[in-house]
Amino acid sequence: MNTFIAVVLVCANAIPIESCSDDRASEVRKVRVSNELGCTNGWQEIISRTDLGEEIGKTAYLKTECRRVKEAQ
Repeated sequence: MNTFIAVVLVCANAIPIESCSDDRASEVRKVRVSNELGCTNGWQEIISRTDLGEEIGKTAYLKTECRRVKEAQ
């Protein structure tokens, strides 16, 4: 069975979207979800409650990724 890791990267506006990665992001948040839809739900609300909420859209942006994780059999 496959599960997924939902990833949200917070990157400075100066970093091009294609270069925004785990090692260049100012913050990385990850959570295991059961399907691809779970990768897209709830992130805006979670980030808006943090100190980063006021920076998004001004000095930083969010990039979301959905990574497939194969379970050991």
